[in-house]
This record gives sequence, C-alpha cells and structure tokens, in this order.
Amino acid sequence: MFSETDFTEDLKKINVPVLLMHGDDDLAVPIEDAAQLAIKLLKQSQLKVYKGCPHGMLTTHADELNTDILSFIRT
Repeated sequence: MFSETDFTEDLKKINVPVLLMHGDDDLAVPIEDAAQLAIKLLKQSQLKVYKGCPHGMLTTHADELNTDILSFIRT
C-alpha cells in the first residue's frame, strides 16, 4: 500500500522543520524512491543519510539516531 500511495500534495503542505532520516542500504524503501524525493517537497527540511543502515535502522542504530533526533529538536 505504501509504495502505491502518492504523498506529494501532503508533503507540500508541511510548514514546520522536518528531519528526514534514511539509511542508504534500505532495501524495503530505497532512498531514491523516498527521502530524496520528499526533501524536494518539504519547505524546511534536512536530510540525514546513514551509510550502510537498513530499513530497520531505528532498531539497529538507535543510539546514533536518538542523538541526531535530540540535536534536531534542540536547534
């Protein structure tokens, strides 16, 4: 379902700062098909790419991602 849903118009409406986090080894949702398209549509966004991280990076690399999330929130 996710791969068949077009979020273009929804992303264009977001007007708050957004941190996009994506692993460059995500085989379920390739970065080219998701984050690299979304970053162009979000007005106030920042893309952080995690080298070698898989789709489940929130579990496999939690410490690194949590640090980056806290840093983003605090700025």
